[in-house]
Amino acid sequence: MLVSPQNGSLFSWTERKPFRMRALLSVYDKTGIEDFARGLVDLGWELISTGGTFSALEKAGIPVAPVSSVTEFPEILDGRVKTLHPRIHGGLLARMDLPEHREALDEHGIVPISLVASNLYPFEATVRDPDISLIDATEQIDIGGPAMIRASAKNFAHVIVVVSPSEYGQILTDLGEGEVGQDRRRALASRAFAHVSAYDAIVSEYLRGDSTEFPAELTFAARRTQTLRYGENPHQRAAAYRGLSTGVEIAGVLNATQLHGKELSYNNLLDADAAWGSLRQFDTPTVSVVKHTIPCGLATRVTLSEAFDLAVAGDPVSAFGGIVALNREVDLETAKRIGDIFFEVIIAPGFSDEAFDMLGRKKSLRLLKIDLSAVGRERMTIRAIEGGLLVQNPDTNADDFTDWKVVTDRQPSETERTDLEFAWNVCRAVKSNAIVFAQGLAVTGVGSGQPNRLESVRIAASKAGDRAAGSVLASDAFFPFADGLEAAIRVGITAAIQPGGSVRDDEVIAAANKADIAMIFTGRRHFLH
Repeated sequence: MLVSPQNGSLFSWTERKPFRMRALLSVYDKTGIEDFARGLVDLGWELISTGGTFSALEKAGIPVAPVSSVTEFPEILDGRVKTLHPRIHGGLLARMDLPEHREALDEHGIVPISLVASNLYPFEATVRDPDISLIDATEQIDIGGPAMIRASAKNFAHVIVVVSPSEYGQILTDLGEGEVGQDRRRALASRAFAHVSAYDAIVSEYLRGDSTEFPAELTFAARRTQTLRYGENPHQRAAAYRGLSTGVEIAGVLNATQLHGKELSYNNLLDADAAWGSLRQFDTPTVSVVKHTIPCGLATRVTLSEAFDLAVAGDPVSAFGGIVALNREVDLETAKRIGDIFFEVIIAPGFSDEAFDMLGRKKSLRLLKIDLSAVGRERMTIRAIEGGLLVQNPDTNADDFTDWKVVTDRQPSETERTDLEFAWNVCRAVKSNAIVFAQGLAVTGVGSGQPNRLESVRIAASKAGDRAAGSVLASDAFFPFADGLEAAIRVGITAAIQPGGSVRDDEVIAAANKADIAMIFTGRRHFLH
């Protein structure tokens, strides 16, 4: 027999069944919980609750009983144990379609729980504090919450499980109209398991710490930021998810603030990510113009407006309809230049008021502001293939220029050396087989994504045109034959940089010496497939 917290009367299971349904509310995020609780009470539900949720509801004057009145056992171990009790989990896991389960509830004085609203301790936010201790972090690992959510989700046919305040309104509507249907219950259960799974993945990442080992079982968490109009093509559905991490938020396009313009598309996000990533190696004012994830122009200069002009000059035809990334706040002068060309997206750390006013006149132009203070720790890069994933550590570390070796008779001039370093950093952001021509810290031609390196050289030379003469060349991997370098020499390049390591390196070096050009071997490849 149990005592009703509403009127103090005794009742058995058979007496209570038509009386009212019981809901357990235990949430860290209390957004909307008072209105949800009032709505349940108005519909005849009995409420039980824990800790802070109980205090908030009681203070709001909402009829609610503490969980301890059900368990007849106090919260212990500083709140570590409060809902881990048979009278809670029996109430959550009982199948009400089985007579033996109903008899067991009646025998042990357990009231079924038909709705659970719960969300978890903010572990992700807590461990972003660089001063958090391990013991304080582990105290934020929720145990009772996930256990209740999983039990409720397993028994979704008999228990409504809610992990997001965004669901409260629809559930009240459904209950007011009669019942939450089985399809809806199943969808809520799926979301609940995903919620707990993401939480556990973040905890796992934190406990893994700085280990560079690839875990035997890889889990990662992501939260949907938006549903996209379509994918790469209109017949494909798509959505964007932001990776959740225990580190500092990483400056990336999904963490950027969209200040203006149309909704971002799947292709916009891919191109924007490539554009922003292509600036990673540059500290001076730099502008990148990307089309179909390939930098068609990139330049660095003292002023942003000069860098923009030279970036567009890298391939003016391809720049049309492209994505522009800038690593400085966009000023009015640069904005004027941007406004003269049709672009899809502009990404920058900020926009001056005058620049924003001018660019904001273009209704469709998407303006993204990226927070440069967001610097996350190195993470794995994950790429989907049919039936699984490929995982690697990212190719983001700066190269050590002191390891480079001049392998030709002629040393590069100081100007050539500067341009070679620039071209090498650009090359890292270009799809292999990557060839970059550059001069005066600006890209003059790019060849990429070809099945052979010679074809990439020809494309880069074609893009550069007359500007090929006097340019330097960067190749993301070694030349397997001398023909690629010889094709670049014929159009006037004066120096080259490549990893080296081919069995025919001697032939390639001989071709460079014959043409009296300088060549550097870096000893490191930068494929980007």
